[in-house]
Amino acid sequence: MTAQTLLVELFVEELPPKALKKLGESFASTLAASLQAQGLAPADATVTPFASPRRLGVAVSGVLSKAADRAVQQKLMPVAVALTADGQPTPALLKKLAAVGADASVLPQLKRLPDGKAEALFLDSLVPGALLPEGLQKALDEAIAKLPIPKVMTYQLADGWSDVKFVRPAHRLVALHGEHVVHVQALGLNAGRETQGHRFEATTPVVTVDHAESYARQLREQGAVIASFDERRAEIVRQLQTAAAKEGLQPIEDEALLDEVTALVEKPNVLTCQFEPEFLAVPQECLILTMKANQKYFPLLDAHGKLTHKFLIVSNIHPVDPSAVIGGNERVVRPRLADAKFFFDQDRKKTLASRVPGLAKVVYHGKLGTQGERAERVRLIAHAIVNQLRMATVPFTVEAKDEFDVLDSKAQEAARLAKTDLLTDMVGEFPELQGIMGGYYARAEGLRDGVAIAIEDHYKPRFAGDALPRNHTGTVLALADKLETLVGLFGIGQLPTGDKDPFALRRHALGVIRILVEKNLPLDLPALVAAAVPVFGELIQNPAEALLGFFTDRLAVSLREQGYSAQEVDAVLALTPARLGEVPRRLEAVRAFAALPEAASLAAANKRVSNILKKVEGTLPTAIDSALLKEPAEQALAAALAEVAPQADARFEAHDYTASLQALAALKAPVDAFFEDVMVNAEDPALRANRLALLNGLHGAMNRVADLSRLAS
Repeated sequence: MTAQTLLVELFVEELPPKALKKLGESFASTLAASLQAQGLAPADATVTPFASPRRLGVAVSGVLSKAADRAVQQKLMPVAVALTADGQPTPALLKKLAAVGADASVLPQLKRLPDGKAEALFLDSLVPGALLPEGLQKALDEAIAKLPIPKVMTYQLADGWSDVKFVRPAHRLVALHGEHVVHVQALGLNAGRETQGHRFEATTPVVTVDHAESYARQLREQGAVIASFDERRAEIVRQLQTAAAKEGLQPIEDEALLDEVTALVEKPNVLTCQFEPEFLAVPQECLILTMKANQKYFPLLDAHGKLTHKFLIVSNIHPVDPSAVIGGNERVVRPRLADAKFFFDQDRKKTLASRVPGLAKVVYHGKLGTQGERAERVRLIAHAIVNQLRMATVPFTVEAKDEFDVLDSKAQEAARLAKTDLLTDMVGEFPELQGIMGGYYARAEGLRDGVAIAIEDHYKPRFAGDALPRNHTGTVLALADKLETLVGLFGIGQLPTGDKDPFALRRHALGVIRILVEKNLPLDLPALVAAAVPVFGELIQNPAEALLGFFTDRLAVSLREQGYSAQEVDAVLALTPARLGEVPRRLEAVRAFAALPEAASLAAANKRVSNILKKVEGTLPTAIDSALLKEPAEQALAAALAEVAPQADARFEAHDYTASLQALAALKAPVDAFFEDVMVNAEDPALRANRLALLNGLHGAMNRVADLSRLAS
C-alpha cells in the first residue's frame, strides 16, 4: 500500500473561458473526494487543481496503491428466524449466508447482539480495500459526470463510429501514481504519461511526464505553460501592477475580467498599448466597457480614477520584439472606440425629451404595458413619495430650504426622462450603461441641477455594496422605480421562486431596504407600497400583503448577514416596524438589553405573559382597578409599572430605544414576585380580569421596541 502523489490530467481543445475556473475546481474536488471516500486518499490529502485553456487536472498527495481492508459487521436476521429451538440454523439463515458469500462453516463466528427489543445474528467480515486502478476509474467517471458543463459537445472518436459527449474534444489522458502509469480510461482515451504544452512556445511538442510531482515543473519548463489557474492569475496580477507602475498609473480592478483572461492564456505576457487621446472625449464608462467586454483589455486609470489613453493587454506569446503584438491590438481597439464615439455624437443630436414619445413603442411587460406607461407610473409614485416626506413627523431637510415643490418638480422631470436613454444607440450597444448614459446626455443638455445625477443614479444600488443615490431627487426616483417594479410584478403574480428570480426582485427589494435604512428616511414602508398600488389601475391585484412579507424576509436575511443573531432580528421584526430606518437602532437596543443581568428573566416572563394573553377569549381588559389589587405582589407590580412605563415610553418617543429597554430592568423583581405569589386565573371573574389588565399593561410597556419574548431561550 505505497502512498504517493497521484496526477490526473485531461488534455482537451480550448475550454470555454468563463467556465474554466469552475470546471477546474469541480474536476479536482470531485475526483479527490471520491478517492477519499474509497479509502485511497487520506482525509487531509493536499489537493492541487490544474486548469488552463487546454487542460483540466489534479494532483492528490498520499494516495495509496490499495486501500486498507475494512472490518464490517453485517446484520443477518433475528435470532428467532435464524435458529431453531435447539439452536440449529434454519434454511432461511443458510440462504442468507450464501447470499453474502458465506456458508455454514461461519456459524461458530456469528454474534448474538441486541437489536431493538429482540436479538439478531451478526457476521463480522473483512472487506478487501479498493485497488487504485478500479478506485481511480470510479473517481474519474464521477468527476467527469459531475462537471458543471455549460454546453455539451458531441464528437466522434478516431474509429469514426463512436460518439462522445464532453465540453470539448479530449485528446490525451494522463494518470500517474508517482512514476507509474495507472491504467484507466475516459472519453475513449487510455491513460498514459504524455501531454502537450503551449501551441507555439513549448520546447518540445509532446511533454513526457516523468513523475506526478514533476508535472507542473515540466509543463512550465518544457511546455511553456503555467498549469495552475491560481498561479497563472497571480502572475497576471503581478505583471499588470508592474506594467502600470512604470507608467505611473493603475489598472482597473475587475475580478471577473481577471478570471476570464486567466482562462485565455497559458503563459501570460502583459504589454502596454495606447489609443488616440481624442477618444477620451467619450464618457469613460463607454470606453472602459468596450475595452473590457469586447477586447479583454485592462484600461489604465490615473491617481484620481480617470481613464487615460493607455491600456494593458495580456498576450499568450512572448516575442523578442513585441511591437507587432502591440500594434495589432492598438489597431483592433481603434474601431471599437470609434464606434463608441460615433454613438455618443449621434445620441446627443436628439434631446432626452424628444425621445419620450418613443417610449410608448417599447414594450416593458405584456401585462404591464410599455416603457412610456411605466415612466408615468414612476412619476406618480415619485410625487407620492415627496408628499410623504413633506408630511413626515420627523423633520426632513430638502436641498432648497422648505422647497418640497422644487424637489417634487425635479423628481417628476427625472422620472419622465429616466428611461429615454434606452432608445439611444449607446445603450442599445451596451445595455449595462443604461442610466449612466442618460446622466451624461442630461448634463450635456444643461438640465436642472440634480436632475442629471438623479437620472444616472436611479438604478442604484445595482448590486450588493453599490453606492446609493447621491441626492434627494435621485433617492426619490430610485425608490419610485424599484417600487414600481416590485408592486407591478408582484401584482401580476411574477414572484421569485427558489433560485429563479428573472426580474431581480430580491435585488430591487434590498435596494429599497438599503435606501430607507442607510439614509434613515422618515418614510413608512407600508405607506409607500400603498401609494404605489393605485397607479396601476386595473392592471394588477393588490399585492401589499405578499410584498411586505417579502420585504421582511429580505430584511431578515440581510440583517443576519450583517452579524445580528436570529433572536435579535426576530425580536425586532416581530413588531413589523414601518420605518426601516429605525431598525438598526432597535437592534442595538435589543443587543444592549440582552447583556443586562435582568434580561433573561424578563424575556422569560414576557413569553409567559404572551402565552397567557393569547388564551384569553374576546377583548383583553385594559383598565386596572387599584381596589381589586389584593395581593402585595400585584400591588408592587402595579406600582412599579406605573413608575417605569412612563419613563420607558418617554424614551421610546424620543427614539432612545436603548434607554427605553434599559428602564424595564427595574421590573424584574416585581414581575418575578408576581408570578411566584399571584394566581392570574382567579375564580373571581373581577380579580381575573383585573390581573389580566395588569399583565396586558405590562406586555404593552415591554414590547414597544421589540418583542422581548423572542429572546427567551
